[in-house]
Amino acid sequence: MQHTSARTPAAHTPTHHTLPPSSFHELLAGGGGVAAVDALCAGERSWRLLVVRAFLDAAAGVPAGPLPSVVDGWRLLVRAWEADARAAERVLAYPAVGVWAAHTLRRLRGSAEDDAPLWVHTGHLHALAASAAILAGLEFRTDVPVRHGWAVLPLVGAMRVDGTGWSTAEVAADGGRVTVAGRAVPGPGWHTPAELSADGCVLVLDDLDPYRVLRGPAAPEPLDRADDWRELFAGAWAVLRETGAEEAGALARGLSVVVPRPRAERFRPHSASSGDAFGAALASVPDDAEQFAATLVHEFQHNKLSALMHLFTLHEDPGTRLRYAPWRDDPRPLGGLLQGVYAFHGVTGFWRRRQHPLGRFEFALWRAQTAHALRSLADAEELTVLGRRLVAELSATLEPWLAEPVDARCRAAADLAVSDHRATWRAYHLRPDPRTVRAHAEALGRGAPPPASDPASTPAPTLAPGRPARGLDTRAVLLRRILAEPAGLAGPDVRDDPGAVVEGARPEDVALVTGRVSEALDAFRARIARGDGDPESWVGLGLAARATGNPAGAALLAAPELAMALYAEAGGRGRDPLELLRV
Repeated sequence: MQHTSARTPAAHTPTHHTLPPSSFHELLAGGGGVAAVDALCAGERSWRLLVVRAFLDAAAGVPAGPLPSVVDGWRLLVRAWEADARAAERVLAYPAVGVWAAHTLRRLRGSAEDDAPLWVHTGHLHALAASAAILAGLEFRTDVPVRHGWAVLPLVGAMRVDGTGWSTAEVAADGGRVTVAGRAVPGPGWHTPAELSADGCVLVLDDLDPYRVLRGPAAPEPLDRADDWRELFAGAWAVLRETGAEEAGALARGLSVVVPRPRAERFRPHSASSGDAFGAALASVPDDAEQFAATLVHEFQHNKLSALMHLFTLHEDPGTRLRYAPWRDDPRPLGGLLQGVYAFHGVTGFWRRRQHPLGRFEFALWRAQTAHALRSLADAEELTVLGRRLVAELSATLEPWLAEPVDARCRAAADLAVSDHRATWRAYHLRPDPRTVRAHAEALGRGAPPPASDPASTPAPTLAPGRPARGLDTRAVLLRRILAEPAGLAGPDVRDDPGAVVEGARPEDVALVTGRVSEALDAFRARIARGDGDPESWVGLGLAARATGNPAGAALLAAPELAMALYAEAGGRGRDPLELLRV
């Protein structure tokens, strides 16, 4: 089946993408100006065309259901490109198109499932072609899929039509008049995606595209209050310009879409991006403009690294070995950790230039966690030469930041959050060697000191991923509330039911982060003694003990998995865990 002609977007002269040395260095160091982002955009154009062409080849001969053939959809797209290449390129470059092509390829190859008939996915090509044809000012007539009562034309808009399942709707343009399902556009039932606009940056607020949420198909969810997002973005753009005008300009060049999601818990924003969707950032409703700015920086870092990895191989990891990621509750493969390092390197740089208490806390927290992750990657055998260079460049940029002063209060809060996350992760996901546990238990039974630890001969704990009962950031969220508001945890509601304020929080957590460490120590000890000693309680005990000057605290935090196993081995319920363990 012939899909292309000499003048189609998929038949351009082969391009060998290169990066100027200056741009290459900028990107490896975590930055990248407008020239570097333009080069990444060019590479992503070729990547997108390759994925679309792969879809066309895989869809050849596949039944089209009630829609015209894939060939007919491609021909309309070619017509649009010949009439107005820029319009067609806008549609093809739309981030959700990459998700559509990748997901539909997986459906065609049998490696993905969802509840839509296959023809709905393959037929989305007709919706793309119709959007390009409308933008190019063509006269045409075609049918497009209808999902959950919506006929969606990517980048253009969506029409609410009758029905709730899978059907089709006619899209036509004649004499400058566009209709969808027989109704005029714009008109009743039509929804146009909003734009977020500020000086130098325009983003589409995509609440319609079925492939916008990055993980798979989703129904349109038109926003009731796009003005709230516009106001937040205006403030976020001002923050970005103030924080770094050059970085903001690069972001405006590469980011094109924000996918709005429902509001998350305060200080726990949800955001995401995908290597299939360059230019898109999914984000829950931000708490404020500054958080929105930080989220855009975070997700654009992911966008840049994904685009760089489409051009260069940074690692050769099958994903079987999992590692500690200081910003996640779960263990991650090397590729995921590398993505996180790159994103939080950018986040650290953002907060470095924010001078209020919460900003200084975020800077101190993420510089420490990013440095820890970079050190863990330095000797990763799965990294390529270029991957090792990336880690080295990021480390060199971060190193002087570690010496920058942060006031004592914010630094102490960050140190608590760092120790809490690392130790709680260990307690949930690591299991000590049984021989080590028995040796410690036998020494305890004899009243002898714990056996000396020889790293060369002592078996390392094994990774056995657990299921955290709450977010590992729970106490960090409490700390953020204190730093953001002078009386952030002072109300009676917080004392009586802190879980209603911060999901998962307990009274002893509030006592710990507000400096009532003796009270917290007693509460954690009592919880463990009565048999409710979950990882959060053990780590809380260690944090409180360390804060009171008890040397057992630091030892417990270094190996909470061993402390928990030894307590269980020695039948410790009802006994003082600190005295029993003598760690």
